[in-house]
Amino acid sequence: MSGTIDERLQAAGVTLPEAAAPAANYVPYALFGNMLQTSGQLPLDAGKLVVSGKLGSRVSLEDGQRAARFCAINILAQAKAALGGDLGQVRRLLKLTVFVASDPYFTDQHKVANGASDFLVEILGDAGRHARSAVGVPALPLDAAVEIEALFEVA
Repeated sequence: MSGTIDERLQAAGVTLPEAAAPAANYVPYALFGNMLQTSGQLPLDAGKLVVSGKLGSRVSLEDGQRAARFCAINILAQAKAALGGDLGQVRRLLKLTVFVASDPYFTDQHKVANGASDFLVEILGDAGRHARSAVGVPALPLDAAVEIEALFEVA
């Protein structure tokens, strides 16, 4: 894979937003040694929730994947803020934890999570291949369909 992360974002037609400020008493990310942990990111675009509701009823699998992609975009925005604007310091995405607001009988959380995983591998290349958990939950903040947190190894 050629090009920098910024070049791959541009090729994908993605402009990272300003990193969202926390909505309560927490920090949006924590750096410890060479590890960067993001807080959970919602599917926000220009500060507005893109996909709300539960998968399995009023939210389609495709909309869930789109929500996961927006969460991943916001994860990269937080990482960029944490790293002083330099995503080139990302060595590896180690793990994603994907929370999917789901009806009790919805069992495709892993397919929803692919919306984030596929995007992050597209943008980060091999450094974007990661371990992952995809968990169904009854509700998420603001009625978001998806929330994702990430753990990176950084320079």
